[in-house]
Amino acid sequence: MIATPNTFRHVSYLWDETRAAQFDALPQPDREVALLIYRSNLLGADLRLTNYGGGNTSCKAMAPDPLTGQSTEVMWVKGSGGDIGTLKKSGLAALYMHRLHALKTIYRGLAHEDEMVELFNHCIYDLASKAPSIDTPLHAFLPFNHIDHLHPDAAIAIAAAADGRAITQELFNGEIGWVDWQRPGFDLGLKLAACVAENPNLRGIMLGSHGLFTWGDTAYDSYVNTLEIIERCANYLDEKSTRPAFGGAIRESLPADQRQQQAAQLAPLLRGLCSTERPMVGHFTDDERVLTFINSTDLARLAPMGTSCPDHFLRTKIKPLVLEAVESLSQRPADDLRTYLTGQFEQYRADYTAYYEACKHPDSPAIRDRNPVVILLPGVGMFTFAKDKQTARVAAEFYINAINVMRGAEAISSYTSLPRQEAFNIEYWLLEEAKLQRMPKPRPLTGRVALITGSAGGIGKAIAKRFADEGACVVLNDNDADRLAGADAEFSSQYGRDTHARALLDVTVASTIRDAFDTASLAFGGVDIVVNCAGISISKPIEEHTEKDWDLLYDILVKGQFLVTQAGVDIMRQQGIGGDVLNIVSKNALVSGPNNAGYGSAKAAQLHLSRLNAAELGKDHIRVNVVNPDAVIADSKIWAGAWAEGRAKAYGVPVEELPAYYAKRTLLNEIILPDDIANACFAFVGGLLNKSTGNVLNVDGGVAMAFVR
Repeated sequence: MIATPNTFRHVSYLWDETRAAQFDALPQPDREVALLIYRSNLLGADLRLTNYGGGNTSCKAMAPDPLTGQSTEVMWVKGSGGDIGTLKKSGLAALYMHRLHALKTIYRGLAHEDEMVELFNHCIYDLASKAPSIDTPLHAFLPFNHIDHLHPDAAIAIAAAADGRAITQELFNGEIGWVDWQRPGFDLGLKLAACVAENPNLRGIMLGSHGLFTWGDTAYDSYVNTLEIIERCANYLDEKSTRPAFGGAIRESLPADQRQQQAAQLAPLLRGLCSTERPMVGHFTDDERVLTFINSTDLARLAPMGTSCPDHFLRTKIKPLVLEAVESLSQRPADDLRTYLTGQFEQYRADYTAYYEACKHPDSPAIRDRNPVVILLPGVGMFTFAKDKQTARVAAEFYINAINVMRGAEAISSYTSLPRQEAFNIEYWLLEEAKLQRMPKPRPLTGRVALITGSAGGIGKAIAKRFADEGACVVLNDNDADRLAGADAEFSSQYGRDTHARALLDVTVASTIRDAFDTASLAFGGVDIVVNCAGISISKPIEEHTEKDWDLLYDILVKGQFLVTQAGVDIMRQQGIGGDVLNIVSKNALVSGPNNAGYGSAKAAQLHLSRLNAAELGKDHIRVNVVNPDAVIADSKIWAGAWAEGRAKAYGVPVEELPAYYAKRTLLNEIILPDDIANACFAFVGGLLNKSTGNVLNVDGGVAMAFVR
């Protein structure tokens, strides 16, 4: 059939005939592979069909054997750890079909499943392709050219229903087969093939608790078949959903602005408690689907059951932590709130330990982080915490899918979750552990969140970029909305959606400081690094210096540094995991120069305020250090206009010769760039100086008068 967008209500039909026709000129098998990638990207673009990293797709085609030149059948399938929504050819594993089938002769049964994965490597056709995944035989043994294996909410709702097999038979009248849940692997591939052999007219197979397999002779046929089957599942759920979701609501959500406010206040406490074993980054959502679930009658019954689909479970853990409703939580005094939350986390960790001890095998990997990934706060929303922002966001997406599955299963029958032992066998699978061990070592600032004032340009932006390069999440901010928008676009292009947030911040206005830190808490769970970089420079002889000049310098440089530090320290203390304050001061804090009374004395105040803060905050394991630049001219608003003219006048040189003048007066004869300051900041926070506080690092090319000692 020729489908159109109007054919479907519950899924997105995205196929573009003009785009697909562009592949017609490619020779085989390149055309089939290109269509596989195109189809995969379309399917992965709809989170109702499968989550980030979930599901896999394949195609089979004839290709020349590089050793013999003879035509041979090859399968291209999503490789280990990939994502179909962003899949490229480099993410595919290409394998000889005859070699994969030959493995059947040496397969020794379920007890020896894991050894087969290593043997997949002996079947590789394209030596530059991705490592084959555990799902390889699930595609290899099905006799179809194009295959889609997805985890659509609507299908899993049926697969996770107590009588899912009977519903599947009733709904599809035998066109969709059923295979009971078992862990993916060689044996499951054989069972899928047997199901098709016994029922040659099948359009797909439902995997109990897990997901859906569908196929077609061409890429387009497979795509449309997949959409049609999922659409029918979704229509069925719609028709049967005649009662209130999850037994109806027992409370109302707070208004949206109050939800955000409560979440921002609570996030640092939760983040600190989640970070007892490794630094965690947070994500918050008050998506309507989440609110429907957490405010419902059935929350207390369904949440402890956990998820049904293993892909959901691996991202969200055995169960969420459910807190008491916000109306009770918000009434607790600060000390009582911390005591309550600490007790809840201790109980969760104890429960997780008991689960591990009850289910572990003699060769199981050591117990992993015992803290929750998903935290539900009735009336407000859902928090998720993970090693980085993308993983935390994706965990939230997976749990929303799990909510959709529970809602659908409860509408048509009753929901069944993955049995605890099966869940453990997936979570602590030796192959899963091997995959974790192969992951790249985290970058030095992975799991840390930085707020750098004035980070839309100049030194501040250079610091933000360096921190992002090293794995940090950063909160971009500036008092110039247009400049901030430009930096936001630049970071989005360079780093993607999960590395940064943005906030308008004027360091002289306390309310904007609070808003910026709320942004940090909502976006990432809190803050670990505060860099006071926002600045202003006014160079005038004493007789020309006005009271307005003086107040502006001290408001921005000294009061601004104090207020931003005060707000950042409050969050760091709530988290209880230490932190860093870096103050970008100046060599002028130490050197007496002409026409510089206001600026130089304000910089001296910044420097001594840093010492005072370092002395006070050491008990909280919050380090306070200083970087003293000099003459950083590139991309700096400070050097535009009057300041450059004033300094040029003071030194008796033309404005255009200032960079060379500053370089020549240094011991190293170097021009100082924003990246040089960023490198110094990273030196303080990158892990090698964690026992250092109250220090000053000069980055000025060597100015002897600015030596601290």
